[in-house]
Amino acid sequence: MSETLELAKALISRPSITPLDAGCQDLIGARLAPLGFTAEPMPFGEVQNLWLRRGSTKPLFCFAGHTDVVPTGPVDQWRYPPFSPTIDQGMLYGRGAADMKGSIAAMVVAVEHFIRKHPKHAGSIAFLITSDEEGPAIDGTVKVIETLQARGENIDFCLVGEPSSSHQLGDVVKNGRRGSLGARLRVEGKQGHIAYPHLAENPVHLALGALYELTQARWDQGNAFFPPTSFQISNIHAGTGATNVIPGTLEVLFNFRFSTETTAEQLKASVENILHKHHVPHEIEWTLSGNPFLTPAGQLVEAVQSAIQSELNVATELSTAGGTSDGRFIAPTGAEVVEFGPLNATIHQIDECISISDLDKLSATYQRILENLLL
Repeated sequence: MSETLELAKALISRPSITPLDAGCQDLIGARLAPLGFTAEPMPFGEVQNLWLRRGSTKPLFCFAGHTDVVPTGPVDQWRYPPFSPTIDQGMLYGRGAADMKGSIAAMVVAVEHFIRKHPKHAGSIAFLITSDEEGPAIDGTVKVIETLQARGENIDFCLVGEPSSSHQLGDVVKNGRRGSLGARLRVEGKQGHIAYPHLAENPVHLALGALYELTQARWDQGNAFFPPTSFQISNIHAGTGATNVIPGTLEVLFNFRFSTETTAEQLKASVENILHKHHVPHEIEWTLSGNPFLTPAGQLVEAVQSAIQSELNVATELSTAGGTSDGRFIAPTGAEVVEFGPLNATIHQIDECISISDLDKLSATYQRILENLLL
């Protein structure tokens, strides 16, 4: 059994359903302590975070990841128990295998091999590990970054181990992410009997014109790295459930995934203009989950692409597609940030799994990235 596989199994066996860490961070800290890493637990609320650092000079390279996993879903539908890591036909099964305990195992083993081979490497190496990535992401990476920033500790290069690959390991690396802006729109009307509409005011009817215009609007054209900003309604609710009652209120949930061509404030203003244009009486609550970020070609992107080509013989596609990640909290500090990890085909699914051979290949590629940047 390879070192990477052994560590991945040990991590998967810990049922760290978000926001629990279930001892994963203690295992990682104990593993890296003999190599000169200083472990600094940073708990916030019920979330466990761990900052590990070796060295005090620049550049500071950071591996970022999360030990929490999503719930298993119906356990009886799993081929094998989700927290009993099982090998079958070259695949390792278990919750978190791909997202992202496999990546963490590969990171740790890569660093162990790198430091033993190059104990006097340039710069510093760190790990930022949270148990709040799959949850609300309020007391996790964002709080650690705030703490580091307050004391002037700045990350230069950050590799987030999210499962970025699509068809084969290394074929896609995320060098940015779209922003996410959500809203809860409440439209006020007047409830009444459906047979007497002149005595009521239907908020659904009031909002239809504005909602249609929002769905048809073009917010920007995107750019070379980002598709155009998208708008999607995720939920609409009105009424009491009775067929003969005009509803008194309408609630609509919607979300923007937006590019660097626009800002959250511009989107908010545009929505308000459309609502006022259609004379929609409303209240709106906004939630900005993260602004878009982009790491253009530079030292980190080139180091990652070169390592993937050398170790995997794969030409990498740079992408900003997909949802948000904790990279959105790290990039605003000025760090170069990329996401590179295993295949994402089974993440959050029943029978989540990862290729055993990919685990060792991923670790070797992480090690080569360190060599490209710190030697």
